[in-house]
Amino acid sequence: MNKINKLFAERGDRKLLSLYFCAGCPEADITGDVILTLQRRGIDMIEVGIPFSDPLADGPVIQSAGTVALKNGMTLDKLFGQLEAVKDEVTIPLVLMGYLNVIMHHGIEQFFSRCVECGVSGCIIPDLPFKDYLEVVKPLADRYDIRVIMMITPETSEERIRFIDEHTDGFIYMVSSAATTGAQQSFDDAKVAYFERINAMNLHNPRMIGFGISNRQTLDSAQRNAAGAIIGSKFVTLLSETRDADKAMDRLYDSLSR
Repeated sequence: MNKINKLFAERGDRKLLSLYFCAGCPEADITGDVILTLQRRGIDMIEVGIPFSDPLADGPVIQSAGTVALKNGMTLDKLFGQLEAVKDEVTIPLVLMGYLNVIMHHGIEQFFSRCVECGVSGCIIPDLPFKDYLEVVKPLADRYDIRVIMMITPETSEERIRFIDEHTDGFIYMVSSAATTGAQQSFDDAKVAYFERINAMNLHNPRMIGFGISNRQTLDSAQRNAAGAIIGSKFVTLLSETRDADKAMDRLYDSLSR
């Protein structure tokens, strides 16, 4: 069974926590150490960002991390090599998050083939048109048993959400707002209403809420309204400041307790 499906099938009532970091930041060779540290520190799933020069969905923190990674010489080929080096030690799901241009340059089928070789269970491609997903990407992803995770926002129509739910597997990434990534202190009434509206749709796929989670209030709100939460910008900031995954986790857990 794909590790993503296994995670959600076996979680019971436990709320999940997934973290995002950008491969190659703050240092080019840190990827394997970060993954193994997060796994040891109790994180349920990890999103590894593929750095790209024009990341449209990302806020300034993750854009900056991508710039650092590119300056450090990080490439998709190097990332696959780093993942392969630790794959036998990784038991939790790994999800690659990257833009279509990078994946197409690598070759879509080759990308999925390398995902399998390196222990990757899924991918998120924020700028992938759904038509291209259905006609080109999904058949290849299914062949290699890789889950392609789709995002929804407060502006996504109910018809579109149900269509995504019908044609994807793994989980649905609920973006907390239509804005770019970035930490927030709280979720306003409109965001909470959006969470509750999606909850009431009784979708087939479990949902994870991301974008803006940085403290106990936003974490509790996300986990109360979905299977779990995804933290990106907050952890990227802490990792860049400490340059040490364990120290970054200490500070993250402290932030999430207040």
